[in-house]
Amino acid sequence: MQFVVDSLRQRGKIYKKMQEVAPKELGIRNKIKIYTATDTNNKFWAIFAVSQKSRILMKDVHKFEEIFEKLVFFSEKTFSHKLIFIDAPLCSKAEAAFKEVGWKIQ
Repeated sequence: MQFVVDSLRQRGKIYKKMQEVAPKELGIRNKIKIYTATDTNNKFWAIFAVSQKSRILMKDVHKFEEIFEKLVFFSEKTFSHKLIFIDAPLCSKAEAAFKEVGWKIQ
């Protein structure tokens, strides 16, 4: 979590509250870090941190959207922003698809 907080702080993003959600709580088995955060304007952020060796493809975009929908249902919040940290090669079509559905890629 410290890496995510430091990266966001460097970009000028400060949060009042940040909480990690375990993937098991959402009923998924992916190796992903999921955080919910509240900024100083009381807007909710969904933050995903993905670290994998293989390339992120279009099918992964759909998978992350499903995980996001489960997070919305689980936390019962409406998220204003969706942010994803990717530590893997990213397909150009997947990058365009992420931006199309409202994700900010870091």
